[in-house]
Amino acid sequence: MISETKAEVQRYQVALTVNGKERVAEVKANLTLLELLRDELGQPGTKVGCETGDCGACTVLIDGEPMNSCLVLAVEAEGRAITTIEGVEKDGQLDELQEAFVAHGAVQCGYCSPGMILSSRALLNRNPNPTREEAVEAISGNLCRCTGYVKIVDAIMAAANAKVDF
Repeated sequence: MISETKAEVQRYQVALTVNGKERVAEVKANLTLLELLRDELGQPGTKVGCETGDCGACTVLIDGEPMNSCLVLAVEAEGRAITTIEGVEKDGQLDELQEAFVAHGAVQCGYCSPGMILSSRALLNRNPNPTREEAVEAISGNLCRCTGYVKIVDAIMAAANAKVDF
């Protein structure tokens, strides 16, 4: 029988803000933010992909910056503001970036969409009028196997009210 290590047994109380709501959870020391969000806080839009930080499917915004939640321990989120895809909508409606993804066909299987949208949202929050190159750079940590990225970049540019070349 394998015994649990002290880190696996020890639990910590974590207070964080998720999509504008204060949340408190008791977590094991080795629990990832991804696991906390999906399994304990009911945020299934944060996808499980590679679990090694390579694909970006689990991207969330932590204090406004895109991060792979599979690489962040839940205890490291103490006191931080977390935005998941569920927190992007406005008054129950898709925001302009989500609408642009739909309108430009940037959503195919949809698995990468939450991470893509959150990485794009972070870009538009810090730079409301990016260049195409800046849009490409912003999503460089998010892999997509379906779209080829062109429509995703078109959607980002459309949401930024920039000219889109079709």
